[in-house]
Amino acid sequence: MAKRTVRDVDWRGKRALVRVDFNVPFDAAGAISDDSRIREVLPTIAHIREGGASVVLGTHLGRPGGKRADDLELAPIAERLAELLGTPVEYVHDAPGGLARERAETLREGDVLLLENLRFWPGEEANDPAFAQGLAALADVYVNDAFGTAHRAHASTEGVAHLLPAVAGLLMEREVAFLGRVLEDPVRPLAALLGGAKVGDKLRVLERLIAHADAVYVGGGMAATFLAAQGLPTGTSLVESGLIEACAAMIETAGAALHLPTDVVVAERIEAGAPTRTVAAGAVPDGWMVLDVGPETAAAFARELAGMGTVVWNGPMGVFEVPPFDAGTRAVAEALAESSAVTVVGGGSTAEAVARLGLADKMTHVSTGGGASLEFLEGKVLPGIAALDDA
Repeated sequence: MAKRTVRDVDWRGKRALVRVDFNVPFDAAGAISDDSRIREVLPTIAHIREGGASVVLGTHLGRPGGKRADDLELAPIAERLAELLGTPVEYVHDAPGGLARERAETLREGDVLLLENLRFWPGEEANDPAFAQGLAALADVYVNDAFGTAHRAHASTEGVAHLLPAVAGLLMEREVAFLGRVLEDPVRPLAALLGGAKVGDKLRVLERLIAHADAVYVGGGMAATFLAAQGLPTGTSLVESGLIEACAAMIETAGAALHLPTDVVVAERIEAGAPTRTVAAGAVPDGWMVLDVGPETAAAFARELAGMGTVVWNGPMGVFEVPPFDAGTRAVAEALAESSAVTVVGGGSTAEAVARLGLADKMTHVSTGGGASLEFLEGKVLPGIAALDDA
């Protein structure tokens, strides 16, 4: 990518402020249930430490709305990071203030300091210049390795990048390389597989990929709006009435390149064990809703995707969190895992699905950014990337 990276910096004697995305999920007992976002940043931290620098890490967790919240403090993350790094991680209940700066200035080569949840301060999401200045005072060089927040113009993702030499981390570099290749130079044929609940979340991506890809496959709850655009019954499925016209236009524009479900799994409620039916896509009964693609559709999608050169996948095929509505997602995930295609999986629920199925390591690239990956594929300029120094 045309931005400087951590490889372009002489780290000897320097202090790095690294924006990471440790917004990890926790289980009911308060333990981290998936530490993949922490693991993904370890190469960047290692590169900087091995170069002779100390590291100050900043992240958010949850949505505290600019106020302190005991359940969103970062102590569990500091503990897990220390285990993964095999070295102590100092954790300070401060971010832009005097205590954080005092601790940062005592760091020695290879030391690691984790700041408190940045969203405890309203200046973070407001991109307040004073908050950004406070962060900049902690280091000599800024590194953005938080692709998942690169679409946000916050103080720690955009503001501070204008105050220090600013470079990309290794994860950011990898994310941009894989997603950029999908848009600029994919191995063809290129297929886009899009799912999830709402067309509105992916409308711009759909429009762009219909023009760019060789084939586009649509599943998930969003398929119901496409069915409605064809005048077909959808029962109580979520249909975005304001987007029916747009879906109809996409169906006409894409022609044979757009593949919609031919059968769907329906139920009267989203509940494990609820009675289900598999019906033709045009025969959803009154009072029932589309909750997964049907077995005929799943098999067809899996078979056709396996023969592609590149597949970019964003959005599950059904409500995968609630069996049996995970069957369609499982079928396409297994097909992609076994294929020779370059498989690029969007973040968010899609990444969660392949991780839950134990197939993440069989994909070419699993993005750490849900909203960021969507906006990147839409062709939007992501402020957290744009603000970094050009190569």
